[in-house]
Amino acid sequence: MAKVDQRFGQRDGSDQNFDYMFKLLIIGNSSVGKTSFLFRYADDSFSNSFVSTVGIDFKVKTVYRNDKRVKLQIWCAYYRGAMGFILMYEVTNEESFNAVQDWATQIKTYSWDNAQVILVGNKCDMDEERVVPFEKGKHLADQLGFEYYEASAKENINVRQVFERLVDIICVKMSERVDTDPSMVTGAKTTRLTDKPPQLPQNCC
Repeated sequence: MAKVDQRFGQRDGSDQNFDYMFKLLIIGNSSVGKTSFLFRYADDSFSNSFVSTVGIDFKVKTVYRNDKRVKLQIWCAYYRGAMGFILMYEVTNEESFNAVQDWATQIKTYSWDNAQVILVGNKCDMDEERVVPFEKGKHLADQLGFEYYEASAKENINVRQVFERLVDIICVKMSERVDTDPSMVTGAKTTRLTDKPPQLPQNCC
């Protein structure tokens, strides 16, 4: 059995059949499609009947990346020690796009310093109702230092690609770190991420 590098997370005592475990979080305003995105990736299913959830969605999925078996714990709520974030807005909802900056600030405030983030403009299949152009989303992602994708859980566009890219980024960034950082394993900070960004002081970026 492969030796576990603690920089990549802990083994789960009930499941020893993986090399690394990453904790991922999907965040963004209410109704942008976080639950649909999660279920499309984990179960390859989609339903129009999802109701607004209160942070209870959680899925486990194991993937193979670079000859390693990686167990993913994916949440749509708070979770201690999240190593990667999918920050989501809806391309047909300008309010959810305008909230991205506050969500990004919350990630920087409450996650460990090397957490990786991908910005996702969801529901790109609804092009006739689009209010946020692709270029605007890409520009914001560039400003924040995030990679950017447009996606659709309904049409299964870029769902798998987003998760796989996030896992790859985490692997690369963590392999660059020579010394073990205990916060990678335990998570230095914990908070609950609700469906609305926090009210931030006016002098925040």
